[in-house]
Amino acid sequence: MSRPDEFNGQVQRLFSVAVLGGLFLTLPASALDLLLTNGKVYTVNSAQPWVEAIGVEDGSIRFLGNSEQAQALFDQAERVIDLNGHLVLPGLHDVHMHPLEAGNPAAAACSLRIGMNPEREIGNLRRCAKYQLGAGWASDWVLGWGYSIFDVLSTDRPPVEILDQAIPDKPALMMDFTSHSMWANSLALQAAGIDEHTKNPAGGVIVKDLETGQPNGILVDNVGNMVMEYAFAPTEKGLNLAYQGVLKMLPRLASNGLTSIVDARSYWTRKHHEVWQKLADENRLTARVVLSLWAYPDKDESQIEILKKLYRNDPDSLLRMSQIKVYMDGVVDNTTAAMKTPYLEDLGWVVGNRGLNYFDEARLTRYIEELESAGFDFNIHAIGDRAVHEALNAIESADRINGQIDGEANGENKDRRHRLTHLEIVDDIDIPRFKALNVIADFQVAGDGSFPEVYSEAETLIGEKAHNPIPIRSIHDSGAVVTLSSDFDVSTMNPFVAMQHALTRGAESLETLSDVIEAYTINGAYLMRHEDKTGSIELGKFADLVVVDQNLFEISVESISDTKVLLTLLAGKEVYRSPEFPGFQ
Repeated sequence: MSRPDEFNGQVQRLFSVAVLGGLFLTLPASALDLLLTNGKVYTVNSAQPWVEAIGVEDGSIRFLGNSEQAQALFDQAERVIDLNGHLVLPGLHDVHMHPLEAGNPAAAACSLRIGMNPEREIGNLRRCAKYQLGAGWASDWVLGWGYSIFDVLSTDRPPVEILDQAIPDKPALMMDFTSHSMWANSLALQAAGIDEHTKNPAGGVIVKDLETGQPNGILVDNVGNMVMEYAFAPTEKGLNLAYQGVLKMLPRLASNGLTSIVDARSYWTRKHHEVWQKLADENRLTARVVLSLWAYPDKDESQIEILKKLYRNDPDSLLRMSQIKVYMDGVVDNTTAAMKTPYLEDLGWVVGNRGLNYFDEARLTRYIEELESAGFDFNIHAIGDRAVHEALNAIESADRINGQIDGEANGENKDRRHRLTHLEIVDDIDIPRFKALNVIADFQVAGDGSFPEVYSEAETLIGEKAHNPIPIRSIHDSGAVVTLSSDFDVSTMNPFVAMQHALTRGAESLETLSDVIEAYTINGAYLMRHEDKTGSIELGKFADLVVVDQNLFEISVESISDTKVLLTLLAGKEVYRSPEFPGFQ
């Protein structure tokens, strides 16, 4: 089991007593708000792994027992749900997703696709530009998403000319499906002040014509993000669109059984945090949300003080701003993931051809030193083996420095919960360091491209390293805490797809279904620092619960992805109910 022992069953051991052969909290007698009975409840608590009935009062679990014991409580319950044998799980945690960006209707009016021919998309681009501008959306930028960078690299003429032909009179910016490159027209480049003299910023590449030196319209990694800042300069209309987008996204979270999420890239200069705060202030959130505030690689370190002022960690609030998002590198596809050895192909973008750094090791160390003392945990994007190694080095260095400052032996008493996310290529020598440094390993395997047999196509870029990607089992078996998440909307947010994929990865499959469920429940709760309140079904914890249509423990692994959510409860409150699920008795 990968979750730390210290929170395994504590609530039940400390606060429960036997009543009617079941378990009740020792609280003043009062009616239950809700009683769920006749189910198969998997608690993710080794002290009591299975029960049949759950009693809820004031949003918290007050009774656990079997259906016979629950029968005696019917008269005390305001509402009763007969689960009819269905499986109940703790509320699921997706600790890496992008619901605000995905839900914003102004973010991608132009829908593109992998494998497109840019020359044949001119008509489509003209139509979507007319639609976006005619709808009066937040800015006069035309935005889109969905293609592969190699679709625009393969054109006979500079990509900027194609986009200029399609959209000549407004700045236009199209994001590839990985979000790690942009396709810009001339007006977008001009708006950002990019020309033949502009140098590459930290973590980014302005691709230029080899003969003329002029930008060809392809902006790789961070430079694309920098231009996007102009497109998303906050306005009242733009923030309202983002607000409406998240509001529409919340029911999707609930229908997928997600009761806790991390918005993994919250751009504070675009006021994403204010959008979430408005929803929280209006009591419209239907999930527990933690924001990972974006650390800009191109900004002066004065942003550290701004981030400190944004820190929010009220344990009674559904919204917390308690993580920092840092990119160490890019992605393998465009040779910007930071690798220990050079890529086998050189696209001519990066000196040394070993990928790039948004943050280098020294600067990340500095940020961790400063911001973990303010309470922040770090959410670190690391895909290549060099990025993983350097990120672990930075955490270790900051651990040692802060430990000395605090008068502790190497900081060993610190409750650090930094995590590395993606982890596609990891050197064997770095695997035991996750456990040693208490670094959480966060994996995304919902996308088909994460399968070893598909990932092996990267052999042309990284050789043999492509044949053992995403080492979930290796890091899990080392004793480190492992989480699974979606990276929605790069992949589906459906957690049952990711669960199935985590069990069908050959040598790097997690061993048991229990391991997979822990990665989506109690381990996610640990990462979000609320494992004392949710993540497992135990007395005293919130009644964050999910009822599904099939028992995952009794079906084939290949059928897990077909699972449908029937009911989702947040602190005992219904936030989603399938039309197929009956109401209260």
